[in-house]
Amino acid sequence: MATIGIDCRMYSSRFTGIGRYVYELTSNLFKIDDQNHYVLFFNDPEYSEFTPPNDRVTKVRANARHYSLSEQIKLLFLLRKYKLDLMHFTHFNAPILFRHPSIVTIHDLTLSFYPGKKMTSGLFRHAYKKTISSAVKNAKKVIAVSQNTKKDIQEILHTDPSKIEVIYEGVNANFRPIEDETYKMKLKEKLGISGPFLLYTGVWRTHKNLQNLIRAFSILKKEYGYDGNLVITGKHDPTYAKEIFRLTSELALTQDIIFTGMVEELELIALYSAAQVYVFPSLYEGFGLPPLEAMQCGTPVATSSASCMPEICGEDNALFFDPQSPQDMAEKIFRLASEHTLPEKLIENGFQRVKQFSWETMAKETLALYNECLN
Repeated sequence: MATIGIDCRMYSSRFTGIGRYVYELTSNLFKIDDQNHYVLFFNDPEYSEFTPPNDRVTKVRANARHYSLSEQIKLLFLLRKYKLDLMHFTHFNAPILFRHPSIVTIHDLTLSFYPGKKMTSGLFRHAYKKTISSAVKNAKKVIAVSQNTKKDIQEILHTDPSKIEVIYEGVNANFRPIEDETYKMKLKEKLGISGPFLLYTGVWRTHKNLQNLIRAFSILKKEYGYDGNLVITGKHDPTYAKEIFRLTSELALTQDIIFTGMVEELELIALYSAAQVYVFPSLYEGFGLPPLEAMQCGTPVATSSASCMPEICGEDNALFFDPQSPQDMAEKIFRLASEHTLPEKLIENGFQRVKQFSWETMAKETLALYNECLN
């Protein structure tokens, strides 16, 4: 029996993709592994909220923020204290002096391509480069969540491809078509959605390309006569919100674009189920989970052709557009909103596509990698 540590500092629904990844990894690991002992390192409040499922799982209060001194000193002390046989850093923020056997998951290299306004500090840029390169260099194995991310790790971090294992993420089983028309109607009334609508879900960042989505929506309204709403979920990030709201106002779309803020999971699933088209305009993704969630809810997907999206969605399961061209984006969205045969085909193909992505499979492949490193 080995003692394996897992960095659970991002374990929370408050975090988007990585929070879900850590939650699903641990939940599924503990169902299939009855041999190893696990030590999970949390920040508050997740430490108090998490209940170990059995006596082979120990939780530790780390309270070490990313890029903090406590991450480099306090977390390092805790990792050494528990005499781990293997440590899994579920994000690249690892103590740079940690030299024991480890695995690190790299979800994407977004900050290398699109640093955005959060990387204006030279000190932060240096910390990012030092932290991610150190984590990859010191690890026995690196998990990439797509072939595209593996390629980026090889090229940007100069990593031997034999050191990198691609393990795809999964789609939560809760995401499925909601047939309750009354619930969907009440939700639309609550959010102020009056008719058919296009949907975008996710965080607000430069690489998410929301400005071009809004420009494409303006073209849809003015050139194609689209008579519906654009619904954008997610937290109103103050770093980007002013630009988004200003563009919405300049294009006279304040009555047509609905910003919902954060929504509960059931509301998100209902929005997926009720949307006419799910639109994903991102310029860069490590994996790109939302289009798969939309497919599993029975919604046709129009997505960017950039980075990993063709790899994850599959060429025949979504309609792809050039994310730098609002005109192309508008044209592809309108096809899905106005035709019948094409969206029905994509919906059927999408249901088959998402079957290839399972959190249980992800956990099994991760456990196999643990055993490989331990042996």
